[in-house]
Amino acid sequence: MPSVQIKDVPEETHAVLRRRAAAAHQSLQEYLRSRLIAEASRPTIDEVLTRAGSRQGGRAPLSLTAQILREDRDRR
Repeated sequence: MPSVQIKDVPEETHAVLRRRAAAAHQSLQEYLRSRLIAEASRPTIDEVLTRAGSRQGGRAPLSLTAQILREDRDRR
């Protein structure tokens, strides 16, 4: 499994991360690993927009779209 090493982390940042890891009952390595995995699992807005832009879909008239939205809001 690949490794990541980060150098020159400010002391205060390191201290905050160590406190958060301790509060989560994890080592700093476990805590940072879980945060990196969570970060990588969520697409960035650019990734979402690129994926959405590559999709081809249907079209709906504005009047129909407005009617559907109105009905959806009325149900709430």
